[in-house]
Amino acid sequence: MRTFGNESAENYLETILVLSKKLPVVRSVDIANELGFKKSSVSVAMKNLREKKHITVSEAGFIFLTDSGREIAEMIYERHEFLTDWLVKLGVSEEIASEDACRIEHVISSESFEAIKRHIPSER
Repeated sequence: MRTFGNESAENYLETILVLSKKLPVVRSVDIANELGFKKSSVSVAMKNLREKKHITVSEAGFIFLTDSGREIAEMIYERHEFLTDWLVKLGVSEEIASEDACRIEHVISSESFEAIKRHIPSER
């Protein structure tokens, strides 16, 4: 069973999390640059995430994850990192492994992901 259900929103939340680890503050333009999207598209997505209470946006335009947004972002990020590592260990190139992990991370159930984690040692 899916915990959130919107791949696009999950990608945005994961991107905000990743950027927040690299940048002092995250802005819509940073997200647009990272994903290669138009700033207008990112603005619409940020409005939707704000309405769902997954992010807050300061008056200066700085974007912050709420507790619910961070929970989703960290779940997706963990899946991405674990699945990418696993695929690379199987001999898949880093680039393809990352692309495939990005697709898998949104559709795999929590039950299946946890079963995979129990049976595949992680070096992270």
